Amino acid sequence: MRVQLSVLTLLAALASAAPVPAAAEGGPAWQACFAAASTPDERVKACSTVIDTGSETGQRLAGAYCSRGHGLTEKRQLDAALSDLDEAVKLAPDYACAYNNRGRVYGFKGDYDRAIAEYDQAIKLDPSMALAYSNRGDARYNKGDLDGAIADFDAAIKRNPNYARAYANRGYVYARKHDTAHALADYSTRIKLAPDLLAYIDRGNVYRDSEQLDRAAADYGEAIRIAPTDARGWRNRGMIRLFQGNNKGGVADYDKALQYDPSDAFSWNNRGQARMRLGDKQGAIADLRKALELNPNLATARGALQRLGAL
Repeated sequence: MRVQLSVLTLLAALASAAPVPAAAEGGPAWQACFAAASTPDERVKACSTVIDTGSETGQRLAGAYCSRGHGLTEKRQLDAALSDLDEAVKLAPDYACAYNNRGRVYGFKGDYDRAIAEYDQAIKLDPSMALAYSNRGDARYNKGDLDGAIADFDAAIKRNPNYARAYANRGYVYARKHDTAHALADYSTRIKLAPDLLAYIDRGNVYRDSEQLDRAAADYGEAIRIAPTDARGWRNRGMIRLFQGNNKGGVADYDKALQYDPSDAFSWNNRGQARMRLGDKQGAIADLRKALELNPNLATARGALQRLGAL
């Protein structure tokens, strides 16, 4: 069995367009180009309008390229994003936004050394830019430098004590270092600042891994309360219930998990295992076969079907 860990796209902290260039007044396209609430598609479209009108120059035009580069990065159109960010650097070599966002592109490309160099330059130009420290911590983590990553997240938090993502990132690295106390402290702070589904799942995972199962179940319950149609809270709590021997409760949670995400082979497997323990042979066989259909390499499902004489 397996617990679905929360997907922490986590260590790829969102790089906003950074401070909007001076004299930020503008029409709807300008505002949408830089608005935090704009979707990647909206950002790209709006910034393209700003760029194509030819009305902006200097750092304002660099800002539009930087923000469009961010939108393209979120759409994973990385070469196009890099082209925009290169143009932003040419227009305004002292504009930290372009280096920060260009670092993210290199990070997504797996060139972490180049990403770190870009973040170094962003930090040199704007030492107060908490986001650049957090992003550099991401790159250092991906290189396996856990202590360097923590130092960067420390620096991000020092510059912005309310930066929830930096606490989440640092908590994740502490968890990887098996430093449960620090991981829980950081995730608890993150929950105070931004109590979303992933915040509770992340902390629940640390409780689970340290065998504090009741607390893990409580956090997954909070994740369910916040996002009742997201399968992740249900399947994580279902696993805890199976660990605790509550097979009926586990089946009930996996019923919900599969309602919202029927493509997860592990949920089918885990519900099948629980049904087998409850004596529901036919239900178990159906679930385990579905798990194997979705993931033919799932050894636990194959082994259970063999024990049931169904394979």
